[in-house]
Amino acid sequence: MRNTRFRAVVVALSALVLASVAWTAGPAPGGLDRFKALSGEWVAAEDGEMVQKGDLVAKYSLTGAGTAVVEEVFPGSPHAMTTVYHMDGSDLVLTHYCMSGNQPRMRAKAPSGTRVAFAFDGGTNIDPRKDKHMHEATFEFLGDSEIRTTWIEFDQGKPAMTVAMHLVRKTS
Repeated sequence: MRNTRFRAVVVALSALVLASVAWTAGPAPGGLDRFKALSGEWVAAEDGEMVQKGDLVAKYSLTGAGTAVVEEVFPGSPHAMTTVYHMDGSDLVLTHYCMSGNQPRMRAKAPSGTRVAFAFDGGTNIDPRKDKHMHEATFEFLGDSEIRTTWIEFDQGKPAMTVAMHLVRKTS
């Protein structure tokens, strides 16, 4: 009888340990793992207003022991910009360091499936009622090596410009 109880306790403790390991090793909440998987270089999949097919458009890397993703857009160009993605509690957030000299923050609105949409959530050096700033961003994850991004700039409190890019992972 004592041996049976001991086995039951061992089985129960083993189940708790395995559940704990599975929980901690699982995907980060809110979609950060999708952004972590972007690590590497990304090129334009097609010609656009600002890029030509094959142009290097973005570099993604991890920082902060894997707790944040750094995106550099148009690296090495005069209009290079950086965006940092990370968790704020259970929310996925970003801060975009824009060539306009402002830093809009955005918060993901219920990321699900293959789409993550961000909405303006404050920032520095911005009066959102009058200053130009990135106000919304959407990422569509089309596969492990293909994404579409759409960024919407506001000016005078209204949408003024949309920048859409179709990117593929650089293969060599």
